[in-house]
Amino acid sequence: MLDPAIEAFFAERKEGWLKKNLKASMSEAEVHQIEQQCEDTFALSQWLPNAAKRAGQISLSTHPCTFSHPSARKNKNGYVSAIIANAKQANDGFLRSSNVAVEPDALGNAAALDVYKFLTLQMQDGATLLAHIEAETQLAKTLLTLNNESYQEIRNGFLAMSATDDSVVTSSKIKQVYFPVWLDDEDYHLLSILTPSGLLFEMRRRIDDIRFSEQTKTLRDLKRKGEYSEVGFKEIYGLTTIGFGGTKPQNISVLNNQNAGKAHLLLSLPPVLNIRETRLPKTNFFTDAINPWHTKETFQAFHGLINLPKDKRGNRFIEYRDNRIQEYVDYIIVMMWKVRRALEQENITLPNKISNYQKTWLFPDNQEQRDNTDDWLEILIPEIARQFIAGYKVVNGKKALFLGNDEFNAIVDVVARYKELLR
Repeated sequence: MLDPAIEAFFAERKEGWLKKNLKASMSEAEVHQIEQQCEDTFALSQWLPNAAKRAGQISLSTHPCTFSHPSARKNKNGYVSAIIANAKQANDGFLRSSNVAVEPDALGNAAALDVYKFLTLQMQDGATLLAHIEAETQLAKTLLTLNNESYQEIRNGFLAMSATDDSVVTSSKIKQVYFPVWLDDEDYHLLSILTPSGLLFEMRRRIDDIRFSEQTKTLRDLKRKGEYSEVGFKEIYGLTTIGFGGTKPQNISVLNNQNAGKAHLLLSLPPVLNIRETRLPKTNFFTDAINPWHTKETFQAFHGLINLPKDKRGNRFIEYRDNRIQEYVDYIIVMMWKVRRALEQENITLPNKISNYQKTWLFPDNQEQRDNTDDWLEILIPEIARQFIAGYKVVNGKKALFLGNDEFNAIVDVVARYKELLR
């Protein structure tokens, strides 16, 4: 009595073979002859020895080389070694072989893929047929014991699919990394970069489950109709689909053929950095965060006013002059708030090298001190006046007029009007 999975395998093969060979114009005798030929072809005594001879044309591999290049499997040194990763499972947070339960892939002659499918059939106990053959269970012995063929010969033929040897062969068509080791007898290790196809297509399966499951389709339909749902659904943006093998995905590997040669690539780009418009002070607010050229028009207009002869200044000269100073103070206040808001961010380290009065003025935790004391303002207000004069000289260059104590005191008086806004 064969395992149901084996019976289903041969039933499917027979059905496909008959569909291909039977013609509507055939007579009943011809149909009977074709059906008998089908039974003979797929009889265990006929099919198993033939399949055992072809099993060596397929190699199990967790990292098939053909994903790098379809012709990478064979070169002048022979066949590229079939890699089977037997890493140890560990909850280390890494997406790697053995941390995800996937079946090994297979590569080789596409005409022998039926043998691979046969050996990877899952028996009633959950193990594959290949595992039964390796363990020489009673199921395997019963299946492979034929009257006219050696059991051991057929078994060895099937085991050739998973056999490995000590030789290590790579290919120039595979991406290579020369890794220096500086050992006494070795200068480098040659690392061949291969594709973990099991992980690749398991990721595709999980992504497709997220995007196209029946629940997701239902929820997406509710969203389109504007109807309420207590649960949401996930979307994955920026996916890229990559193809392997073109019109012949079976030439790459079994898993590639089963997935029509298509896999998903997640978006992998450097993080987008937000341009910081505000330069945070490291040692001095006025030299690090303030740029006099941002108030160029203010300084030029101020110069135009004070450069007028006294007899042409008019009654509103002081008002116009103070307005220009006020524009500069407004700029200082805007920058003050930008720096304060930036320093409130969790990932910002407060600058400890700036002056104490600037720490009181700018640091977010010093609001109470700002509200209840004025000593820091007595330093800040004249400093703003000095920075106004320094900025005026930078912008106007050689045309700048000398500003004495009277002008300095006038600027201080204007700045002092806004001391409450500086808190």
